[in-house]
Amino acid sequence: MTFSYSILINYRLIRSFIGCNAACVNLPPAKTKLKPLYPHKTTKMNKCISRLFTTASLAVAVLFYCAAPVLAQKKSNAAKTNNLQYVDPRIGNVGALLQPTRPEVQLPNQVMRMYPERADYIDDQIANFPLCIVSHRLGEVFSVKPWDKVLSLTDWRTKQAWDHDLEVTRPWYYSTYLLDDEITIEYTAGKKVGLYRFEFPANAEHKTLLFGLFNNGNGSYNFSGKEVTGLETYHDNIKVYLYGTFSAEGKAGVVKDGKIADETSIEGKGIRSFISFAKSASNTIEFRYAISYISPEQAKKNYAEELTGKKFADIKNAGEKTWADVMGKINVEGGTEAQKRSFYSAYYRCNERMVNITEDGQYFSGFDNKIHTIANNRPFYVDDWTWDTYLALHPLRSIMNPKLEADMANSYVIQYQQSGWLPTFPVLFGDHACMNGFHSTTMLLDDYRKGIRGFDVNLAYEAMVKNATEATMLPWRNGPKGELEDFYYAKGYYPALKVGEKETIKEVNSFEKRQAVAVTLGTCFDDWSLGQMAKELGKNDDYAKFNARSKNYKNLWKDDIKMFMPKDADGNWINIDPKFDGGVGGRDYFDENNGWTYLWQVQHDIPGLTALMGGKAGMQAKLDQLFREPLGRSKYEFWSKFPDATGLVGEFSMGNEPSFHIPYLYNYAGAPWKTQEHVRLLLDLWYKDNVFGIPGDEDGGGMSAFVVFSSMGFYPITPGNPVYTIGSPVFKKVTIDLQNGKQFTMIANNCSVVNKYIQSAKMNGKTINTPLFTHAELMAGGKLELEMGPKPNKNWGLD
Repeated sequence: MTFSYSILINYRLIRSFIGCNAACVNLPPAKTKLKPLYPHKTTKMNKCISRLFTTASLAVAVLFYCAAPVLAQKKSNAAKTNNLQYVDPRIGNVGALLQPTRPEVQLPNQVMRMYPERADYIDDQIANFPLCIVSHRLGEVFSVKPWDKVLSLTDWRTKQAWDHDLEVTRPWYYSTYLLDDEITIEYTAGKKVGLYRFEFPANAEHKTLLFGLFNNGNGSYNFSGKEVTGLETYHDNIKVYLYGTFSAEGKAGVVKDGKIADETSIEGKGIRSFISFAKSASNTIEFRYAISYISPEQAKKNYAEELTGKKFADIKNAGEKTWADVMGKINVEGGTEAQKRSFYSAYYRCNERMVNITEDGQYFSGFDNKIHTIANNRPFYVDDWTWDTYLALHPLRSIMNPKLEADMANSYVIQYQQSGWLPTFPVLFGDHACMNGFHSTTMLLDDYRKGIRGFDVNLAYEAMVKNATEATMLPWRNGPKGELEDFYYAKGYYPALKVGEKETIKEVNSFEKRQAVAVTLGTCFDDWSLGQMAKELGKNDDYAKFNARSKNYKNLWKDDIKMFMPKDADGNWINIDPKFDGGVGGRDYFDENNGWTYLWQVQHDIPGLTALMGGKAGMQAKLDQLFREPLGRSKYEFWSKFPDATGLVGEFSMGNEPSFHIPYLYNYAGAPWKTQEHVRLLLDLWYKDNVFGIPGDEDGGGMSAFVVFSSMGFYPITPGNPVYTIGSPVFKKVTIDLQNGKQFTMIANNCSVVNKYIQSAKMNGKTINTPLFTHAELMAGGKLELEMGPKPNKNWGLD
């Protein structure tokens, strides 16, 4: 590309052309001291470059930037790059239709999380800055924002404009510049602590920090000199305590009786308070704080433990090192810059949840509303959405950090002790009744079969059995079983309502409905998992019982159309259009997706599903049809009913978790080359390295784990069965540093964007003609070597 041509391209494309991917530049505001994303360029140069791009002509900017590597050559030779340069928390910050990702700042699997409150990346206004995100997409506590004008009652509600290109988002650090207010905000996080820096304009007449609560909740603030304490009640049963300090002494005030009052404390619902600093005070005000779920005293202890003797830079640098260590556990070679950015950004997302809420050897549990002392130094974890994470995120963690996975499994079992039920969505306030199924059963089986212990297996089994025999199966409900469950146990399927039939079971959620087909299929997988755990523990009668129940999916197989279809309580088929019927999200019969997605929800018995489809040829033909089947209506009409079913290829929905395993089923249908073709296509289509780069709701690592596995070239198609099925890696080499001190290596010779098809394969030097290998082989430090080519070898992988 010539210079004369390049100046015609827009600003962002030029930055991409010169080696800084459009979504990755993310240069800091000129006054910040953030380590540049590109270590071979000095901080001074990055600042100058940022100013050039925003104030100088494009021609001058391009010339300067192209010269920068030469000018910085000496530093380039000494600089050490790491995988953090590929992490961009903004990927997916604009949702396909529903939820975007958030550019969270936190340490891996730790409590303190922050992102600015705004709708998504397109929203150019920030409402405020939370002090902590207490649960993934389920709420924040305490808010703060800087203000440099005369104070009025409406200022707490005023949003502040920011500049996208002056925002810095890194896993351990955040900075933004408020355009109208000319204030720079910086943030970094520890485990239970956070640090804000607010840089006001020179000679600012007013320097104020506005504090509030979220969701009009109950709480309090109390200011004393340079200190502040606070309380916010979250979800009725969780009290969050705050202790913080300011770098300068200020004058506090509150909003009381509709007026601004010079008082230092306030409590109640939806309270507002503030602290103002003198004009003579430093332009930079630092706010350092800690939170606790136990007590105000513990908040102060958390503060002292993490912040005593530490500066802002110390916490920031420690956070960067922590993330670098985590990202360094997987190293890749080859692939494009965009593929590396998508891969490592996805891996960053895989280390957000669950979070450790242990404080000084204790924790407050929302499962019984009591404070507990941990045993055997085992931390307590919450904030997991198992329907989304059991498929790939927990299996990925079982490879990357089995000790952490064991602690999380142990937390599930303890939560059963405290609440009486094995949770499915364990969050801070208890088990959040969400989605359907008891997939924590499958998660625990998967861990156990991979040699992960550290939890009371017999107690876990007791919990699994109780959920399978005594709990309601209704979506979005917790509690004991009812008549629909008794029907299921007797008849082997969840009964659906006829079209137009009025619901008579008061416990059924009016929006989520019965989801009769989805509940039946999901329960079959869970029952298979329970049966397999019974087999592991020598409980043969239970194995026979639950293994038989795992075949119940066959009761909803309608052979003439080769689909799973609903039946009413009388055993009659309900004739619906499986593409489109069932209300919003198809929830009368399915869940978030239509019948084409739920056609494949038999991961636990792929041979059985294959037989129903008439053998491998029938399954392959049905898979082909899935990816080619037209919607039969406009996308507008389809998405008005199925907004979760995004990332479409035919009737296949890449944007929802139940679809993850589907392209890998070709490996079992006699056409592994089609798995290779489709996995590469889906990664390239739907997981771009930009703000639109996630095709559906990410849900805290669930979708990102699919990207990590698939980019490495293999996938855990059946959690609970410790076997991986092989796809098509996007990298020439992947090296995983295992916790046991060994390394697993995947080598894909000649791998490229074009060379995506496996020609031959070896596992530990032995030629294999099956697209499978075991978890034991991986953890023993195995070596998978693939020969890649531009055209499919249709004979490979058929054994």
